[in-house]
Amino acid sequence: MRHGKKFNHLGRKAAHRKAMLSNMATSLILHKRISTTLAKAKELKKFVEPLITRAKEDTTHNRRVAFSYLKNKEAIKSLFGEVIAKVGTRPGGYTRIIKTGFRLGDNAEMCIIELVDFNELMLKESKPAKKTTRRSRRGSGKAAEAAPAAEQVQEAPQAEAAADEAPEASDENSEENEKN
Repeated sequence: MRHGKKFNHLGRKAAHRKAMLSNMATSLILHKRISTTLAKAKELKKFVEPLITRAKEDTTHNRRVAFSYLKNKEAIKSLFGEVIAKVGTRPGGYTRIIKTGFRLGDNAEMCIIELVDFNELMLKESKPAKKTTRRSRRGSGKAAEAAPAAEQVQEAPQAEAAADEAPEASDENSEENEKN
């Protein structure tokens, strides 16, 4: 039964789990991407995303709260500096989990957890192609008045070409029907 089970204990006591998540969050903030098991990555996501949200407002109190979780001055500098500079405009979803397969020794499901805006490959793919303006076939002004006369001249040869192709197309269809 799973009554009241709010989070994955990861097979560790509370102190070990808190220390492990703190170390993993520090590594994620400093290196922008780490490889770990899927269960640990999901717990790390719940641990680090509130810290990033808190870091959006750079106050002494928020720095102290973040330091109580991370316990690393370099990670705090990086979090409140370069990480927030890139993900500060996002409303949430600062991390991405990418599954990478299974570990050889114990067949644990492995993944990469990364900060979203730091992966240059994904950023290049997600950028939309350059927009092109749509142009209508109809012109405006004097060009529109001259266009009908030009269209009438061009329609006649096209109509003859279409008439010539139509019997050939029907001959090909009838030959295919005879074969079937």
